[in-house]
Amino acid sequence: MPRFLLRSLLALMTCVALMGAVPMTTPKDDCEALLNAVLPLAEKFLNEHGEFYPFGATLGTDGKQALTAAHDGADHTPSQPLIELLRDGYRKGAKSGKLLATALAYDVLVVPPGGSAKVDAVAVELDHRADYSVVVFFPYRVDSGKVEFGSAFVNAGEQAIFGKSDGR
Repeated sequence: MPRFLLRSLLALMTCVALMGAVPMTTPKDDCEALLNAVLPLAEKFLNEHGEFYPFGATLGTDGKQALTAAHDGADHTPSQPLIELLRDGYRKGAKSGKLLATALAYDVLVVPPGGSAKVDAVAVELDHRADYSVVVFFPYRVDSGKVEFGSAFVNAGEQAIFGKSDGR
């Protein structure tokens, strides 16, 4: 076998082996990784302070995760303006092509499926540039200073960060 063919074959086999070694993730996998980064922090804040300001995490196109928070300079800012600050920052990162996925965590009152009364819940908005968008709710109650989560439920998201790939 000619030497250049042998080298080409070895190079191809190395590429195939390396490609097989790189785990392929789905948009859901990427978002679940971010969820697993923010939910324990929300639980920690609730356990220690009984509340938390909105915060989140991003997954860059480089594969790196980063925690995010917003502050407008005031001491006691309501959550909604901070949520919008985070969304705006995520949208800028998405538009520039730097973000692959985002997670935004905040405290809400929500009526769970089959329920009739609002309950406290941690909401986590998960958005991925590949048209994956959900909001996961984790109902909770604080018992003796300790957070106890109930059954989580999921709603479709609004694709508020990346929009739809059909040009929206």
